[in-house]
Amino acid sequence: MTSQASTPAYRRLSVEERRSQLLEAALSLFAHRAPEEVSLDDVAEAAGVSRPLVYRYFPGGKQQLYEAALKSAADELRDCFDEPEEGPLVPRLTRAVERYLAFVGRHDAGFSALLQGGSVVETSRTTAIVDGVRRAAAEHILRHLGVEEPGPRLRMTIRMWITAVEAASLIWLDEDKQPPLEELRDWLVEQFVAVLTVTARRDAQTDTLVQALAADL
Repeated sequence: MTSQASTPAYRRLSVEERRSQLLEAALSLFAHRAPEEVSLDDVAEAAGVSRPLVYRYFPGGKQQLYEAALKSAADELRDCFDEPEEGPLVPRLTRAVERYLAFVGRHDAGFSALLQGGSVVETSRTTAIVDGVRRAAAEHILRHLGVEEPGPRLRMTIRMWITAVEAASLIWLDEDKQPPLEELRDWLVEQFVAVLTVTARRDAQTDTLVQALAADL
């Protein structure tokens, strides 16, 4: 009796699974090369499928695929800021930043492609996708701060901090994810409190928030 080596059974991917596979392959390519340097053949090869299959899912061609890939990364990143409004602010912000960095660590290619889409590719749609993540982050922070009508100094402070988090995340990837995630997380949260404290010297609204934060620490 001869034994036969078992071969894995072929499993047909669902529409959603195939779409996710193509988006993941596209994000990986767009993260390391300029969009104009990536062809649909490149995406098909990276995903292990044919070019016609890519067109079947993205009949609008590379631009449609590029925008869909960015939106996929943006949607997942936006969810990182969704934190219940319970307990002191600093632990809430710490958990949100940890999820954000965990996403960066798991999807470094997608994160890099997302940020490049907002600064390199000059289209209103891709810029809107990236700005949507930043707006969502700012809105979550203001909601947790309990501020419905932020003044210009507070808005600027929060937007500056979000930009700093993005830059730190990219540098973190370049530095082989050093320092460790937990250390970077705490450092970024400490910076948030620090920049609020500086702004509080010039802004009464922010000063009230800093005093409330101090009571929670």
